[in-house]
Amino acid sequence: MSDHIVKAYDEDLSQLKTMLAQMGGLVEQQLDDAIDALTRRDTALADRVIQNDERVDVLEHQIEEKAILTIAKRQPVARDLREIMVAIRVASDLERIGDLAKNTAKRTHAMSDQLPRKLMSGVTRMGRLAQVELKNILDAYSHSDAEMAMEVWRSDEELDALYNSIFRELLTYMMEDPRNISLCTHLLFGAKNMERIGDHATNIAENIHYLVHGKPLGEGRPKKDVTAAMRIDLEGSDDR
Repeated sequence: MSDHIVKAYDEDLSQLKTMLAQMGGLVEQQLDDAIDALTRRDTALADRVIQNDERVDVLEHQIEEKAILTIAKRQPVARDLREIMVAIRVASDLERIGDLAKNTAKRTHAMSDQLPRKLMSGVTRMGRLAQVELKNILDAYSHSDAEMAMEVWRSDEELDALYNSIFRELLTYMMEDPRNISLCTHLLFGAKNMERIGDHATNIAENIHYLVHGKPLGEGRPKKDVTAAMRIDLEGSDDR
């Protein structure tokens, strides 16, 4: 590549990273607001999260278009190509996290003031753990830090373990009094959303590893969600 082409590519890549940083910041704010809305039963804040989700979607489309145009114009190879492909994948995971934040906010409208504080505190704690994972993985991506990414990848076990505990607790409440079923189901969806946000953070971690090392991660994901055999199917039903 000539110096001119290299400079032009560097500028394209810098713009892509700037757009991703903007998207990451927006998704972080969406998640924070969604958790606050659910915890405080703040329907006005919840509605704002729902409305702002379109901004996340627009940014994902812009990043994808920019990445495809850069590939077409610059024809990058090796690490340069990985940079762009990983950017597309990260944007996709951030968009899904935005969807999960939006759907968590939607649950606010179904929350009751009579909800036991203990039940809500568990879901709130899951949300805060998911926030930490998201912040750390975005930091790892911005610095191309594979070691930090793997710390996030391993820490997802804690989020899974907390989800297992909350699931059992909510199931107990539903069995003790059928009147709790509707409310607890909404909380289950909220907790599941947080667990899935952790999954998307681990997706990003694996892509950072691929970006830095040029090969997929060899280890199996440390998945500790053991509720699948005893739950209603929550997979795929609450991310849009």
